Amino acid sequence: MGAGHAHKLYRHGHSPVHGLPPHCKLAATLAFVVVVVSTPREAVWAFGLYAALLAAVAAVARIPAGFLLRRLLIEVPFVAFAVLMPFVAEGERVQVLGMSLSVSGLWGAWNVLAKGTLGVAASVLLASTTELRALLLGLQRLKLPPLLVQIASFMIRYGDVISDEMRRMSIARRSRGFEASGIRHWGVLAKTAGALFIRSYERGERVYLAMVSRGYAGSMPVIDEVAATRAQWAYASVLPVTALAVCLMGWTL
Repeated sequence: MGAGHAHKLYRHGHSPVHGLPPHCKLAATLAFVVVVVSTPREAVWAFGLYAALLAAVAAVARIPAGFLLRRLLIEVPFVAFAVLMPFVAEGERVQVLGMSLSVSGLWGAWNVLAKGTLGVAASVLLASTTELRALLLGLQRLKLPPLLVQIASFMIRYGDVISDEMRRMSIARRSRGFEASGIRHWGVLAKTAGALFIRSYERGERVYLAMVSRGYAGSMPVIDEVAATRAQWAYASVLPVTALAVCLMGWTL
């Protein structure tokens, strides 16, 4: 269970960003997101500078724009919510392309889109330059409660296991001529979901017994105690410190 494995979000590389300790990158990303959220929504120029900062990090990490943009699609549901805000919010109205939109709703939509997109982009850059195992070790180094680290560890590992189980069940259904094509097949899909739950539960029990037999007593060993140097902390702080300067300018100008 302690072995690391690559994930589709991770992009292997040897850039200075890849080489930073994971807890430095976690702290820098969290600080950057906090600064972005604290920025007044009226400071539109500030969000452009934040985007430029992330683009610079992506360039240093050698992360292609296409790779980053494809993974930003995860925020599409939030984009749909933001698009509806100008139509349903109350208050002063303004005409845009013949449509009556709420001024407060437009600002709210901009606030959600700008801050949400920047936060997701920062998270994608973090995941693209840090292996999942290293992220978990970084959480340990930042003194996150051990139980939460273990839950995150098991969730990441068993997410792939359950996905693979679903794939095998789907292949088995297709090999027997089943193709879901309407509401009359929902019963079969519901039974599949039930079978998947039972299989996952039983497999989890077997894995737990195997871990106990190998000495597991409720906590995972910390297998990496390498501390970050001052230079590495300074390098990682460039992004949040620069963002903080932009944020302060946004509040004062």
